Amino acid sequence: MSRAPYAANPAYTRGREFDQLGHGVRGPRSAFQRDRDRIIHSIAFRRLAGKTQVFVAPDGDHYRVRLTHSLEVAQIGRVIARELGLDEDLTEALCLAHDLGHPPFGHPGEDALNASLSSRGGFDHNEHALRTVMRFDSPYCDCPGLNLTWETLEGLAKHNGPVDKPGWALAELDAAFPLELRHWPSLEAQVAALADDIAYDNHDIDDGLRAGFLDQEQLLELDFIAELWREIEKRYPTANRERQLRELVRTQIGVMVNDLLETTRANLKGIGNADEVRGAGCAIAAFSPQMAQRERALKAFMYANLYHHDAQLRAAQTAREVIAKLYAAYDQDASLMNSGWAGSLPSTQPERARHIADFIAGMTDHYAINQYSRIYGGKPEGLSNV
Repeated sequence: MSRAPYAANPAYTRGREFDQLGHGVRGPRSAFQRDRDRIIHSIAFRRLAGKTQVFVAPDGDHYRVRLTHSLEVAQIGRVIARELGLDEDLTEALCLAHDLGHPPFGHPGEDALNASLSSRGGFDHNEHALRTVMRFDSPYCDCPGLNLTWETLEGLAKHNGPVDKPGWALAELDAAFPLELRHWPSLEAQVAALADDIAYDNHDIDDGLRAGFLDQEQLLELDFIAELWREIEKRYPTANRERQLRELVRTQIGVMVNDLLETTRANLKGIGNADEVRGAGCAIAAFSPQMAQRERALKAFMYANLYHHDAQLRAAQTAREVIAKLYAAYDQDASLMNSGWAGSLPSTQPERARHIADFIAGMTDHYAINQYSRIYGGKPEGLSNV
């Protein structure tokens, strides 16, 4: 499909923060293709294989982690981008990188780091994703970070929409390489954000059912889910229940994608280029009002029955305690960190506290557990929730 006039065009990228004149052209890749490849080849991306999606440090091989979730988001994002004539590579790069800032144990880990830095500006995983790709994951000899294009960094910074009051982390990065935080991002970034919603809304159902935390009968109390379920039973009456449930998840993804495409195409009328997308004053990529209402109802159901399940809450409390105790230990004795991080520890605040949090945020679940065991003499009990 040809590139639509409102799509981002790598030939007209606003460039990278640092010139890398000695690199030359390595193969027939666009600037956005190179961004995607830099993300996939990064250490931070590989670490997503060991970070919580819903279930903490899962022993089961079939549960999703941040890496598999990110791949599923990218698959959905590319389909939508292709249908809308957007740049698929930029969309994929944003989908793959959107969770790079998550610390171990997911949102409970983030809560603990935010509490530990409460007097030092706090911690936000979205902003930390920018710090990761712009400053920490540094494979090049001539610049820090992955040195991604402006368009990719903009999409990561604003994938939830314009940012009127950036936290300290994003404010520092924006001062170094301005990202026009108060404008809407590209349509590729808007699609990536909704692909994330579609993926976790539905794949978390799959994992929740597998773990036994979600009950099918409760799920079918949602009218729009029950309607899809009746169609699946009619279409596949002899299939076993597990296959029918997996078909339900796939069907719901398709319904949401088709609704997004139809609504976004209608919203694009009168939009002539990428700058008009950024200046539209509202999101162009969107669900219909009816689907948006359904999606909110589904999220409310998931919070009530999965994310706030008693077993989840107990594991989340233990996860927060692990991260808080790791922070306290490193704050008291920085030599407990690995030598590279300990040797570069700033002597002044708030830089010192943030440096410790940066070290912890890069950990996988299992590495955090092992560090805790090494320092405190035993693994934390009650952390696994499956």
